Amino acid sequence: MLLVWDYLSTSGCAIGIVLYICLSISTSKTPIMIGYYNLLLSVSLVFVFALSACVSPRVVEDLKKKTERCEAENESLKNENEKLTTSNNELNATLEDIRKRMKGLERDTSIMGTSLEKMTKNYNQINDLYELLLQKNRELLTGNQNQNTKLMTKLQLMEEDLQRREDELKMLERALDKKKDDLELLKGELKTREARVNELEKIINDKDQAVAQLKQKVLDALRGFENKGLTVEERNGKVYVSLEAKLLFPSGSIVVDSKGKSALVKLAQVLEVNKEVNILVEGHTDTDKYRGTTGGIKDNWDLSVLRATSVVKILKDNSTIAPDRITAAGRGEFAPVDPSDTEDAKKKNRRIEVILTPKLDELFELLNSN
Repeated sequence: MLLVWDYLSTSGCAIGIVLYICLSISTSKTPIMIGYYNLLLSVSLVFVFALSACVSPRVVEDLKKKTERCEAENESLKNENEKLTTSNNELNATLEDIRKRMKGLERDTSIMGTSLEKMTKNYNQINDLYELLLQKNRELLTGNQNQNTKLMTKLQLMEEDLQRREDELKMLERALDKKKDDLELLKGELKTREARVNELEKIINDKDQAVAQLKQKVLDALRGFENKGLTVEERNGKVYVSLEAKLLFPSGSIVVDSKGKSALVKLAQVLEVNKEVNILVEGHTDTDKYRGTTGGIKDNWDLSVLRATSVVKILKDNSTIAPDRITAAGRGEFAPVDPSDTEDAKKKNRRIEVILTPKLDELFELLNSN
């Protein structure tokens, strides 16, 4: 470039001017970058289910049918839980994708703005050079015809290049406008998605907090029965109150003794004031074959169902709990906490589990509304 200027300043020749213009044009560049985004949303959701079956103590066939219906309802609730979990994961994935796309658009907008500024600068520079060429052309019209011809050729090339750059500038401006529009649309969509995810998370957090509070209330109410065959724990958004059979029933019996009834009455007092909780009472036995002769009981499954029914009646009769909140179910020896065949394991498996599940009506309504 310095050599061209020296040549121009010393000779004043039009060839030097043209050489400088060509070198200036060759140094200009136009970077255009395009990026795309994918959003991650959100929403782990928690589903719960309840098994229900109510078995007549005398009609075995009716018991089996209701037990099957209980298992079908359990499967339905599991499927519903999976749907909620999938929906929450999809929301979180969509939210993350939108965030990524928004960042890409913001980056592309910045790059295109820089490119537009460079193109505008180049355009102004070319315009200045074009005017200079026009001036020189007028001055050389009376000069050497060969030089005029060369200059006109250069001028034509310069005009074509200028037109090309103008077209590129217009295309860049249109692309930038489109990116801005897309960015605004994505921002609006992101706001909507975030609001929905936040609402879902708030409902889930509220339910988790309610479960934790319920667990503490149950612990406080049954504090005197700790280390006597009672455990209270929170799992999968539910509170599990497990009472060993020895705390409630004499061996092989379905009648709750006075000590066990005292514990159940205290539990009922807690549950009757927590109306947003569904109650599932499950009876469990060990693998030893039932050898009793009480009231038509033929096997462990019969025994587990009737024990669960006895607990349900005590809870209902000693509180104002609505019957439609309580379900009695028997699972026999088929859901052990310890599958080993030791006496200690059998002792753990002979139990009554009271499973407390918060109602999720509000969460289901929000998912259905969207």
